[in-house]
Amino acid sequence: MSTTSPRKIIILNGHPAPSSLSKSLCDAYRTAAEAQGHEVRYHDLSQMQFDMDYGQTGYKNPKPLEPDLARFLDDLEWSEHVVMATPMWWGAVPAKLKGVFDRALLPGRTFDTRNINFLGLPAPMLTGKTARVLLTSDTPAIWLRLIYGNAIKRFISSQVLGFVGIKPTRFTSFAPATDAAPAKVESWLRQVADLGAKAA
Repeated sequence: MSTTSPRKIIILNGHPAPSSLSKSLCDAYRTAAEAQGHEVRYHDLSQMQFDMDYGQTGYKNPKPLEPDLARFLDDLEWSEHVVMATPMWWGAVPAKLKGVFDRALLPGRTFDTRNINFLGLPAPMLTGKTARVLLTSDTPAIWLRLIYGNAIKRFISSQVLGFVGIKPTRFTSFAPATDAAPAKVESWLRQVADLGAKAA
């Protein structure tokens, strides 16, 4: 049993395929976390059914959330720690994962447009939560940092999770991910299992 207090964790496998390294990483984290008494609610992007396009309705007349998105948002509010696995595709996250952000991170639930700070930004409503992102890519970490300025990390940590109050966001990167040797994948899974056991 963990020496830390049990935490409420939401895990989102942000890979749109039913089988992926991202899913394996999520499974390793989930198994280890549950073994240590942490409560986990799991969402798999490949199984979620919803319209990715926010459309032109605007926040004053939003589309009703489909059941999968409604459950995700409920569990996001319930959680204390957010774990998300995603591949980096074309410098960003998969389109369907971006659709989750577009559709589910709504005013009145995740940020308050009636409470604006001196910079004109709405008050975040999901404060008090932390996050871990499991990022897979074929771009070496040093290249991602020096050439691309860690753009995907800044997008996720500041413009998405941080915007609604989830911080800090810590990243664990796995690269090159395509055709990684089985021994390397096993070492990654052990690394993620250690994080899961600690709910880190």
